Amino acid sequence: MNSFFLNRLLPTLLFIIALNDTVLAQPGSGGPGPSTPAGPTDIPLDGGISLLLAGGVAYGVKHLRNRRKKV
Repeated sequence: MNSFFLNRLLPTLLFIIALNDTVLAQPGSGGPGPSTPAGPTDIPLDGGISLLLAGGVAYGVKHLRNRRKKV
C-alpha cells in the first residue's frame, strides 16, 4: 500500500494540482477576441491555495514516513 501511494497516487495527484492553474487560466469564450480585463477587486486565490495544499500533503507524507520509521 505504501509503495503504491508513493509511486503512483502521490505523483498523479501532484500532476493534477499542477495542471489545475493552467486549465483554469484559459479564456471562457472559446473564440478569438479580447477578453475582459479583471476588475480591481478580483483576487487570484487559487495559486496560493494550491501551493499550500501541496505543501500540506508533502508535510503529512513526511510525518507519516517518520512515524513508521520509529516503530
